[in-house]
Amino acid sequence: MDSSSLILFIITFFAVSATPGLCMTLALTLGMTIGVKRSLWMVVGELIGVGIVALSALLGVATLLLTYPSLFIALKYGGGAYLCYLGIGLWRSKGKMAIDLDSTNAQNISPMNLALQGLVTAIANPKGWVFILSLLPPFIIMDKPLMPQATLLIAIILTLELICLLMYATGGRALRVLLQKKNNVKLMNRIAGSMMLGVALWLVIG
Repeated sequence: MDSSSLILFIITFFAVSATPGLCMTLALTLGMTIGVKRSLWMVVGELIGVGIVALSALLGVATLLLTYPSLFIALKYGGGAYLCYLGIGLWRSKGKMAIDLDSTNAQNISPMNLALQGLVTAIANPKGWVFILSLLPPFIIMDKPLMPQATLLIAIILTLELICLLMYATGGRALRVLLQKKNNVKLMNRIAGSMMLGVALWLVIG
């Protein structure tokens, strides 16, 4: 890939990654509720999911999913139901993700659960599939070896995604600090819960 195509690829995918979506909303929510450091587990899961989607797009697995959509639909609705459950818990200021200044709820969330949230959200996100399926293949040069190109392009995608996820999670942390100064913990939980419910609805109807 020449330098001009590479620059265009970076600009294009940074714009896509930076646009608010399922994964970025989840990063913002978790940054607000459990902090940036704990949110890194979700980031790891989300990056693995994005990598799987990108690799699948290049290998043609997406065609299989379109032919047999039942697995994809099950994952999509299952992930949406789980996020909805978390959102309702936040709205009620209950559950492990709820902010409670007098407890250590945030420390009780399993890193595996956080990583699973990110993985499910990335893989079950229809818009993620659409963007990658439509934008990634045109940058592949057919008369050159696929593996080196795929490695480079997926590495760039994951790097850009990581930068954007950290930006959103940091923004959530800043919002948490602002609301804590005003002692609006219940409001903070409800904002986070509404965002989580929004992610769940987006996942199901997207």
